[in-house]
Order: sequence, then structure tokens, then C-alpha cells
Amino acid sequence: MSIVQGYTTDKFSSLREVFEEQLKNGEDVGASIAVYLRGELVADIWGGYADEQKTTLWERDTIVNVWSVTKTMTFLVALMLSDRGELDFHAPVAKYWPEFAQQGKGSIEVRHVMGHTSGLAGFDATLKPEDLADWDLCTRALAAQAPWWEPGTASGYHLVTQGYLIGEIVRRITGTSFAQFLKSEVTDVLGADFYVGLPESEESRVSLVIPGDGNVLEGLDPHSIAYRSWMSPPIDFTWPWHRWWRAAEIPASNGHGNARSVATVQSIVANKGEFNGKRFFSEKTGAQIFETQAHGVDLVLGIEANFGMGYGLASSVTPLGPHGCFWAGLGSLVIMDQDFGITIAYTPNKMQFVPGSTRGANIARAAVEAALR
Repeated sequence: MSIVQGYTTDKFSSLREVFEEQLKNGEDVGASIAVYLRGELVADIWGGYADEQKTTLWERDTIVNVWSVTKTMTFLVALMLSDRGELDFHAPVAKYWPEFAQQGKGSIEVRHVMGHTSGLAGFDATLKPEDLADWDLCTRALAAQAPWWEPGTASGYHLVTQGYLIGEIVRRITGTSFAQFLKSEVTDVLGADFYVGLPESEESRVSLVIPGDGNVLEGLDPHSIAYRSWMSPPIDFTWPWHRWWRAAEIPASNGHGNARSVATVQSIVANKGEFNGKRFFSEKTGAQIFETQAHGVDLVLGIEANFGMGYGLASSVTPLGPHGCFWAGLGSLVIMDQDFGITIAYTPNKMQFVPGSTRGANIARAAVEAALR
């Protein structure tokens, strides 16, 4: 049996070769890759193993924690609410969530939350890991704390907090949770196999993440914003091994899906708000993605970051076109380009701590080169 399963068009067959090499040399253990080009699924492949011991094959319907790629789902939902006239990115967060105005945060705008410039990159409150599953506890804590720097002046990547911040705005506007809105308004509509808060019925399909080499705290000043962000609470990359994490609603970090489901949803962005015969937002609304909110060395990531309205934009670290955007999550990656009408998604189980996964970059490069042929 071939090491890689699934389908590609002839034009995208080179993608299979790149993936096979990464599985053979051990860079990947198991993963899935999907590419949509102008609405057509031109690559839908998977391979390797679903477990570190390499006893269980990665199957067509295997799903995995995609970490911060989950954030792209919150950005999409926010764009939908903006298009409906229910959310103004330039309005104060407190307009929708009055309690948020505590500690001088009354002037923080929704766009600051979208672009990681709100100053709320971590929690002041002392939280146990399992507290992240308590939505009300986490949102109350964020509402009650002061920003760690002057909002709007710089980005500091909101590792876990961004999901609660955007999600609570969504909840205040819609009266339902972010996860329920995503399900009823997006994933159910498109038939996308993606979850924020994994039902127990889907547990048998989960590939548990494999922590990679490296230490995110190495070389960090214990008093720095970066250190404080990673330590509130101290992030443990084995959290996805536990049911409490998979079942919770943590919209910045705990989405479960595969490349096909991620690419299906984010193709809405690549196709300027419309996909599979349904319009989710207007082209004008989608253009807001490319309004830069912060561009410079990020206070948490320590590298150059160019944040649009949620999504990452082109920088020296991530060469993209003028209408390209992306986000990544400890190995997982999704890229959309409106000029090409392409969406590229890669969801591995083996994590990578270094920003700008070389594995993901290899996949993206092969997909773009194929599209340009």
C-alpha cells in the first residue's frame, strides 16, 4: 500500500511526492493535506500514522488538534457578523461586552483584539490548566484585568486569550456560543468535519499530537511579556491528550479537524466570501482582512509579524501576495490567496515549535508551484 492515500489532479501530483518524502525521512509522522483551487478540490491526501508508536494508520477521517489554526475560525465568524452589520471592528469591545471596560479598557476596539494589540496576551489570574475549560471564569478574568501594554501600539500574540475575547464578543452579539454559531452557520452548512469542543462520539478518530523538539521558554526573560504569556497558565503541549481539553470550547487553540475541513471552511476567504454556492460575506467585508493592524517584531513571538484583521499577512517571514493571508499553529497551517483563488491546508500530528514550519512551507511551495504551471 502506498505511504500516501487520497487524490490529487495530475497537476498537483508533485504534492504527493513532497509529502511522501517528509513521511519517509521522519519529519512527519502522520498528516493530511488539502488544496482547493477556484472552488475545486485538487488535492485531498493523507498518510503516515495517527500515533507516535506507528501502530495505527492515519485514515481519511482522522482528525487532530490544529492548535492556533483554530483562530482562523474566529476571524471568519467575526467577518460574518461584520457583514451583517452586527459587529463594527472599530467600535469599543465594551459596546458589546460592557464588563470589559474595567481597568481602563473602555477604549480598546474590536480590531485591537483581532490584531493582537489589545494588551491582553495572557492572564493575570492564576489559573489551573483545567480552568481553561471554564468559559465564564476565563472571560471574567480578562474583563477584570488591565492591559500589559498600551493597546494599539504593538502586537503581542494572544496565544490562548484571543479565542475567549473574540468568542465572548460573538456570544454577546448572537446569544449563542462561538462554537455553536460556527457549527450551525458554517461547518454544518459546508459539511466540514471541524469542531471546537469535540463531541465524545468523535473520539475514536483523534490522532493525539506529538510534542516536537524545542523549548518555547528558552532564552526568555522571566519578566517579559512573552514569558508571562506562555506561563499563564504554563502551557503544556500534552493538554490535547486529555478529554477535558478536547471537550472544552477554547477557540484560540483546541479546534479538531483535518486539512480537508480546514480548507473547506477557509476557502470562503480565498473566494472572497463565497463558497460552495453560498455567500458568507461580501467582497467588501472580506477586504477588511488586509487592513494591517500591527506590523513589527511581535512582543510574544519575537519575530516580524504583520497582522491584518485577524489573519497574518505578508512579511519577511511569510512571503505572500498582496491578497494572501494565513495562520499557523505549532505545525498546522492554512494559507489563502484571493488572487489565485487557492486554499492550502496542512494538519500534522507532529508539532513544530519554530515559527514558520519548514514542513508546512514545503507543502505550500509545492502547491503554489503546481497552481502556477
